[in-house]
Amino acid sequence: MGRGHGERTDRAPYARHGTTFRATRGVTKAFAIRPEPGLSKTIAAGAARALPIAGVALFKVIPSGWTLPDLEAFDALLVGSANAFRHGGDKLSALTHLPVLAVGQTTADAARDAGFTVARVGSGGLQQVLDGIGGDFQHLLRLSGEDHVTLSSPADVQITERIVYRIGKVDLPEEVAAQLSKGALVLLHSAEAAQHFVNECNRLGVDRTHVSLCALGPRILEPVGEGWQAARAAASPNENDLLALAIAMCQE
Repeated sequence: MGRGHGERTDRAPYARHGTTFRATRGVTKAFAIRPEPGLSKTIAAGAARALPIAGVALFKVIPSGWTLPDLEAFDALLVGSANAFRHGGDKLSALTHLPVLAVGQTTADAARDAGFTVARVGSGGLQQVLDGIGGDFQHLLRLSGEDHVTLSSPADVQITERIVYRIGKVDLPEEVAAQLSKGALVLLHSAEAAQHFVNECNRLGVDRTHVSLCALGPRILEPVGEGWQAARAAASPNENDLLALAIAMCQE
């Protein structure tokens, strides 16, 4: 269990998914630290591109108890993570008549899988989605995690929020920390993941000069600080661009 770094749920399981790169050089191993089920999807997507990725989930998604508001007051859902649909529970069935304004394609896909209709799919963050609704929706129900981005609402839009899940932090295994210090590339899918990863590296004395960071977007790199071998963000916040960047960084 952890020592003074917020809520801990367990020690991260270390899933080995390949040990060497084909058609890459320079970096000996790539790691993904996101929670399931996204972790397995990232590993599979990497394998399809000849990029073996070791999965080390540093987070565990935990459903939160939440109450339904008066549904007649809303004309759309505003959602910034697929986790809202994966872990929102049975109450989601009462909301399927509301169109979804999704932060990105992954969230939109999760919404459709849960029986929702998607009205908008963003590509530059939830604030961009909110700014672009153009008066089409006035009363939004936001489903989010306990830690979430603060939004600036347009004057004619009202937002009611419900916290439907929270993220429990998991310790970085010491054996993985030792491998990181020998040279590694780490994929970062959120700013919260980046901050927790940095805290764990500091706790375990990881030599960050041998670690390269590959982030889904530039905001994710804001908490990481200096001293890494490299720290870069994907051209667009999607898995394809993230993995393309990871492969390019491995080939340098």
